[in-house]
Parts: sequence; C-alpha cells; structure tokens
Amino acid sequence: MSAATALKVTQIGNSMGVILPKEVLARLKVQKGDSLFLSELPDGVALRPYDDEFAEQMALAREIMKEYRDVLRELAK
Repeated sequence: MSAATALKVTQIGNSMGVILPKEVLARLKVQKGDSLFLSELPDGVALRPYDDEFAEQMALAREIMKEYRDVLRELAK
C-alpha cells in the first residue's frame, strides 16, 4: 500500500463510515468483529488495533498486581 490511500466516506446504515482495504486490515492484523481505536494527533489521526492509554494502564496494573501478589491472594480467599 502506498503512503497515502484515499478512502471514500459512505453511508453504512444510519451511520457514515469508510471501507478499509484488505491490505490495511492485514497490516493492522484485525478482522471482522475486532475493535480499532482512533487517536487524535497534532497533525491528524491514528487508527490502531489497540488503545495506547489502556495498554499503559494495564501495564501499571500488572506491576501493582505483581508487587502485591501475596496481599491479593489473601484477599481472594
């Protein structure tokens, strides 16, 4: 796929949307039913198969759970 690909906005039911080429879906490693996340950037937008903020929160949660593993294990009893 080239650096820039034109996507046409089209009516999809009562909404508007764009159809992503299969090459883009393959690069994103997504398929029907998967979620994509749109992030606003200073110079446009980014479309990703994951949410950066959520990934950071989960990484922090994993660190906390690892640090307090014994406490969490006792609380689960």
